[in-house]
Amino acid sequence: LRDRLAPLERERAPFATAPRTNEPATWVEPEVVVEVRFNEWTTDGRLRHPVFLGVRDDKPAAAVRREPSARVSTPPRSSAAVRPPAARTTTRGVPAGGATVDAPADLVERLHEIERTRGGSGTLAIGRTRLPLTNLNKVFFPEAGFTKGDLLRYYVRVADAILPAIADRPLVLRRHPNGITGKAFYQQAAPDALPAGVRAVAVALPPGETGDTGDREAKRRFIGGGLATLLYTIQLGAISVDPWHGRLRTPQYADYSIIDLDPGDGATFAQVVAIALRAREVLTALGLTSMVKTSGASGLHVTVPLRARTPATSARLLAEIVATTIAREMPRDATVVRAVARRPRGTVYVDYLQNIPGKTVASVYAARGVPAASVSTPLRWEEVTPALDPRAFTIATLPARLGKLGDLWAEGLQTRNDLRAVIGGWS
Repeated sequence: LRDRLAPLERERAPFATAPRTNEPATWVEPEVVVEVRFNEWTTDGRLRHPVFLGVRDDKPAAAVRREPSARVSTPPRSSAAVRPPAARTTTRGVPAGGATVDAPADLVERLHEIERTRGGSGTLAIGRTRLPLTNLNKVFFPEAGFTKGDLLRYYVRVADAILPAIADRPLVLRRHPNGITGKAFYQQAAPDALPAGVRAVAVALPPGETGDTGDREAKRRFIGGGLATLLYTIQLGAISVDPWHGRLRTPQYADYSIIDLDPGDGATFAQVVAIALRAREVLTALGLTSMVKTSGASGLHVTVPLRARTPATSARLLAEIVATTIAREMPRDATVVRAVARRPRGTVYVDYLQNIPGKTVASVYAARGVPAASVSTPLRWEEVTPALDPRAFTIATLPARLGKLGDLWAEGLQTRNDLRAVIGGWS
């Protein structure tokens, strides 16, 4: 824990009023989430008799909230362990004092109000952030009839799932300012002028690596984890957000390895399914657990959760082992040839290069710029059959699925894989 906290050291306390400590304090950036058992909240908002239980790697600091109903509580009447409400934080993980954030239902209704106004423009209040919104009545998905307002409301409804998935990760935007029928482009850098509460930080690729932009210069990039930041990117015309596989302060490490299955001309989704299932078998034979999600377009993403501080080079090597194994075993269906013109027609590209720092795929729960407004959706492996239709998961259907099945992505990330034994035999 000391090694983990040392890089986060700061001179001053991150609190508006620094609490007194019995011993000299070393303050750190509030980015490591811990679970604490305590007796009660005091009247001045402190914890009485707190006991450290452990680190919570499944929850980013930006997702921590203090429930309003627990602002002052009485001591528990039984001796049973009480799960504490966590102190509320801003998107940077700094305590936000008395600021309040509207419930999702309130934000959804406010977005409806803005869309119904002339021009579909107005201001959305998210805590202390005032987010100017325009053209919410613009149709982004003509075939499905969904507007920019529909897309914003979707992201509000799934915020509890997508925000932890992209927290503290630099984001690449896929912007469609005039909807999916207009010109689209990628945006790496964030503008200098941003509304308060929208997070952007200058960050560079690790030395020796080359990402999507082909350079390693530091760029001011959007950083995921806050609802205001996410909705601001949609206001800019983004439909999907693509996070780095590493985090802001540790881009040289990867939290998971991605195998991106991308069907080429003449390939069928049944081939994608067959390759995904074979990838799972190869990974299982290596002693590794895996997850799967739709890309939101025509492919699937097979994902291997990794233990903390796994180098991105190891994540890429693992994906390469699996991809080349499958391409050798299934040459009629799979290829690792990068150049599109050289790929055999009717094959699925098994892409392992997306694990290079700076490369990205669409975030889980991100909408995609396709006619059905489909969403990159985590699946149970038993759902991966020839009958699977990725177009069934859209911004209209996904919130209900999430409510029924829960966050399968967060559930899968709880089992982390150690690659040392696997990579050691291949490196």
